Amino acid sequence: MEKIVECIPNFSEGRDQAKIDKILAEIKSAGVELLDQEMDADHNRAVVTFVGEPDAVLEAAFRAVKAASELIDLTKHKGEHPRMGATDVVPFVPISNVTTRECVEMAKRLGKRIADELKIPIYLYEAAATRPDRENLANIRKGEFEGIRDEIETNPDRRPDFGEPEIHPTAGATVVGARFPLIAFNINLNTSDVSIAQKIAKAIRFGGGGYRYVKSLGFELKGENIAQISINMTDYTKSPLYRIFETVRREAQRYGVNIKESEIVGLVPEKALIDTAIYFLQLDRFNEDQILEYKLHGKGGKQSILDFLHVLALARPTPGGGSVAALQAALGTSLLSMVTGITVRKTKDKELKDFHGFLKLEVYEFYKFIEKDKNAFDKVIDAFKLSEETEEDKKDKRIAIQNGLKIAAQVPFEVCKKLLFIYPYAKILAQKGLKNAVSDVGVALYSLHSGFMAARVNVLINLNSITDTEFNESVKIELDSLKKQEQTFYQEIENIFLTKL
Repeated sequence: MEKIVECIPNFSEGRDQAKIDKILAEIKSAGVELLDQEMDADHNRAVVTFVGEPDAVLEAAFRAVKAASELIDLTKHKGEHPRMGATDVVPFVPISNVTTRECVEMAKRLGKRIADELKIPIYLYEAAATRPDRENLANIRKGEFEGIRDEIETNPDRRPDFGEPEIHPTAGATVVGARFPLIAFNINLNTSDVSIAQKIAKAIRFGGGGYRYVKSLGFELKGENIAQISINMTDYTKSPLYRIFETVRREAQRYGVNIKESEIVGLVPEKALIDTAIYFLQLDRFNEDQILEYKLHGKGGKQSILDFLHVLALARPTPGGGSVAALQAALGTSLLSMVTGITVRKTKDKELKDFHGFLKLEVYEFYKFIEKDKNAFDKVIDAFKLSEETEEDKKDKRIAIQNGLKIAAQVPFEVCKKLLFIYPYAKILAQKGLKNAVSDVGVALYSLHSGFMAARVNVLINLNSITDTEFNESVKIELDSLKKQEQTFYQEIENIFLTKL
């Protein structure tokens, strides 16, 4: 299964788009997917969100930190938001098939590389923290850039986790860690009295006796002449969005003010918004299966075609040609099933009716091979990453790679074999299908043929790297036989449908 990690670096620049664009270019050059960017002039801060496979995300994060260190000078930085580094904080968030522990290891690898290569001191926080008092970002960032600059060399408590106890003269220090998806949630009041925002912020944050998973501060947004409560919700499942909003609303009423508006900075898990809608609309009997887009886009374990194409287009080795071969087989079989259904409805042909169900079942079987092929090659990639520290490690790695390659060859090989069972049905439909659907039979045939040839190529490419000559010879002999059978079927069916066309 694909491993996906989210990274949300915060940069101390919210006014110069050109600088952020250069940082974004570095992020995208690492082959990750940029999801979002937010800039705030008052806070003088930018929040960027990107996702990808762990190694790509790690590289993108390093390139971003390096670019920021060259572009942002904290000695000249002014803004409402607390900051200690040009890249202030770099959290990794596990999204799919990745554990928090793996994200912690990513944080440590990134932290060490930044300290070694860029000479920026690194502090680890949240799940990656090396000390209990460093789990909370606010504790690490106390005193901000200037405070850390003055104390890092003399105060043992300010010694970084990676790097020398010496602040980078312009890029400061950076905090790196791993955490649960965080919601950056701001609530603006219809007053410019910042003291009210500060009192409310204290009332709702955990450190002030408020909610366990809430951090908050009160600011003045001078550009808009209003006060803002800036909130970080570290676990929205335990301190829900709607409860925080309602508490702020009631606290504001105590001081004779109201909420003007609220905003979410960056991205937000949809579950947090769904829970909020359920609360305020009192949808006690609501079920998420009622959401229209879930039905349209294949939620609930089934990937939509659009989702697949989106992932396929990313700069990643998987899914690749083998998955596309399986998709082509599924598309061709689906068309044959469609032609069967409309023909049976019109002609009541008993022979076609008998195999309609089989074709529909085979569509699903080919669909499963899309994921099977991806998973097979992912194991090959994982095998290549195994340790080579000892001779035993090297031996185990070679065995793992060879076993992975055999499975990676067998999956498209199975697609080739399964496709030959579909061709007889294509032949019957070319002969008996409705005349106005004969072009659909043709498209189905070309899809099946393309799927077979694509699957065959994926078998051969994997055989090239397999050292088991007996295995290779056996597969090649059968694959050649399958190719001859497929070519005969293909030419015969093409002649039938072209004549009918």
